[in-house]
Amino acid sequence: MAITLTEAAADRVKAFLDNRGKGVGLRLGVRTSGCSGMAYVIEFVDDIEDSDAVFEEHGVKLIVDPKSMVYLDGTELDFKRDGLNEGFEFNNPNVKDSCGCGESFTV
Repeated sequence: MAITLTEAAADRVKAFLDNRGKGVGLRLGVRTSGCSGMAYVIEFVDDIEDSDAVFEEHGVKLIVDPKSMVYLDGTELDFKRDGLNEGFEFNNPNVKDSCGCGESFTV
């Protein structure tokens, strides 16, 4: 089981953590939401739980809870800029379908 992130995503996470002034990494998760069933959750982490899976790449820790790991295994987190739009992009090989707006997905 593994989660990876690109160098662009790592640079962005580092900048967010530096601006925040604290935090050990970024938590990736999923929750039930949207028209396709599940949505991604991203939040800063100050404390790592014993049950969390921790992946480190480009100097950034990605933390995933056991329930979300089933849906995120093999995912690459990227950061993209396109004109005035920018944001994190999940390249998840487990996704079978997603909604038209791109906010939710099905596995």
